[in-house]
Amino acid sequence: MRYVSTRGQAAPRDFEAVLLAGLAEDGGLFVPETWPELSAAEWRALRGLPYPALAARILGLFGAGAMPLDAMCRDAYAGFGHPAVVPLVQTDHNIFALELFHGPTLAFKDMALQLLGRMFDHVLAKRGERLTIVGATSGDTGSAAIEACRDRAAIDIVILHPEGRTSEVQRRQMTTVLAPNVKNIAVQGDFDACQDLVKAMFNDAPFRAEMHLSAVNSINWARIAAQIPYYVAAALALGAPDRDVAVSVPTGNFGNVLAAWAARRMGLPISGFVIGSNHNDILARFLASNDMTAKPVEPSLSPSMDIQVSSNFERLLFELMGRDATATTDAMTRFRAEGRMPVPDAAWRQATALFRGFTLDDAGTLAEIRRLWTTAGYLADPHTAVGTAAARALPPADPATPVIVAATAHPAKFPDAVERATGIRPPLPARLDDLYEREERFGVLPNDLGAIEAAVRAHARRNAA
Repeated sequence: MRYVSTRGQAAPRDFEAVLLAGLAEDGGLFVPETWPELSAAEWRALRGLPYPALAARILGLFGAGAMPLDAMCRDAYAGFGHPAVVPLVQTDHNIFALELFHGPTLAFKDMALQLLGRMFDHVLAKRGERLTIVGATSGDTGSAAIEACRDRAAIDIVILHPEGRTSEVQRRQMTTVLAPNVKNIAVQGDFDACQDLVKAMFNDAPFRAEMHLSAVNSINWARIAAQIPYYVAAALALGAPDRDVAVSVPTGNFGNVLAAWAARRMGLPISGFVIGSNHNDILARFLASNDMTAKPVEPSLSPSMDIQVSSNFERLLFELMGRDATATTDAMTRFRAEGRMPVPDAAWRQATALFRGFTLDDAGTLAEIRRLWTTAGYLADPHTAVGTAAARALPPADPATPVIVAATAHPAKFPDAVERATGIRPPLPARLDDLYEREERFGVLPNDLGAIEAAVRAHARRNAA
């Protein structure tokens, strides 16, 4: 399996090289050169496998088979808080919450990042190399990345988060990890500013080479690949490939729903996708009227979706435009320059044939949390509530089709919102019950590339000494 850049100027490479590179040198994102496809019989043969074994099988299809995947997957998911790893819970007629939050940081990012930490260790040990991971987070990626990479001998990690724009639990899960290879920076700006800084560091070729930069957020293809298995597991449990399923995903950076789309591209019968947004609704506007115009980010009760520049959309755009790297580059360049992406009508119509967008404001989110508790006895975080509301508002054409809703975070990560909606303040699991008493450590820096690069360099040099 080889990988190419969406912008066409980076040399193709294998899975291990893509894992270490993160972003392509031309500013694009890596995608498979060809997509693996499974027959109905091959999908059926995966039924009943324990989740770690299923994940290893799927990742092997994407060129990761040179790694000891079975052992890695067993180790990565052994500490999750549910024996099924990714249980399905029915919340409504034909609507099922796929709980992705039973990992160490209580968010779906653990599903991929617990595995990526082990992959990095394996590849770096084999090559005798050291790298610096830089990442931007709107709330959950940072803590999951830190938990996956803390105390690893060949990795330094620096995570940028928008100052004052995460929940307290999200912030503390990052800033109370005092491992010497971990650095947290609160950036004076929004998530898009953090994400732009990370991309700018990768595009600064001398700095990238000096620091041996890599990424763990969803610009790294390995993150997407490691998220595909849970959609496969859910679909098979609900009757695929002999029955269609649909998917509803609360969406910010487009990586989670892209993983579901990738499962469809591999032949899994997913009939359609609903993208749930809060009032930062660029994706919903695009699907409604081909309006991909960035607006200022507004804080919400679902901060992991407070995004106006969805990085992973570039991968879908590349596919919608017939894998035309030049056209993709032009569209992304104009988006950065003008704040509006010119998507050809034919590509937009392809997108709307599969994807539908739904927007829910904070009042609606609280109402949906309350409804889920009242009608189903199900306590949902604000992001999951956007997903369940979207699934109800935009059901599949065939009412017999079950809808998989990505339940992306434990309700205890957003206790204030859940308590406002239900009167119940969800407790943290026992392993985190002292989180509010732990010492925090982080720096605050302006939205300035020079200042951020200086901080990253100082951190990496201190640990390499």
